[in-house]
Amino acid sequence: PAFLTYLVVDALIDATFPALEKLDDTVDTLEDEITEKASPNSLNRIYHLKHAVTDLRRFLGAQREVFQRLITHGIHVQQQDMTLYYRDVYDHIVRQYETVDGLRDLLTSAMDVYLSTVSNRLNKTTTTLAVIASVFLPLSFLTGFYGMNFTYLTTQLEVPAWTFWAGIATMIGSILIQLWLFRRRGWL
Repeated sequence: PAFLTYLVVDALIDATFPALEKLDDTVDTLEDEITEKASPNSLNRIYHLKHAVTDLRRFLGAQREVFQRLITHGIHVQQQDMTLYYRDVYDHIVRQYETVDGLRDLLTSAMDVYLSTVSNRLNKTTTTLAVIASVFLPLSFLTGFYGMNFTYLTTQLEVPAWTFWAGIATMIGSILIQLWLFRRRGWL
């Protein structure tokens, strides 16, 4: 009966190895997907996989403890020859536990990669919006300033026709100078 118990438990424990390999492949695929394009769906998958791995780790930890006690304390005198078999099962459980620990670490790093990718994307968007706002700031100032009805300015600037084109040239010049500065600093 002890050997039959060993065979059943060993078959159950060994059946976990293919599932762990499949889980490892899924985590690798998910990491590649995150590196290419991080989507909220990826974060959701990481979250669910991490919970599954945590549950599996908890289960394997309990099994490991049971077999450790069985090997050290629970074997009766008649079953001394079963110690090697139970040690084999214990070694498989320890290996699976370590694999699950590694998967948990991989999922944690995948979540970190996801968050840094999203943060980088947000930084690029913020930089682009800041550049656009900076380009329109002098234009808003110039149009607002020359759009005011100062008595002295309106009488002085109404006469020459070229003042309209000078205002347009000033705006275009300010845009070109800003674009040159932004490109030089690496913002564009």
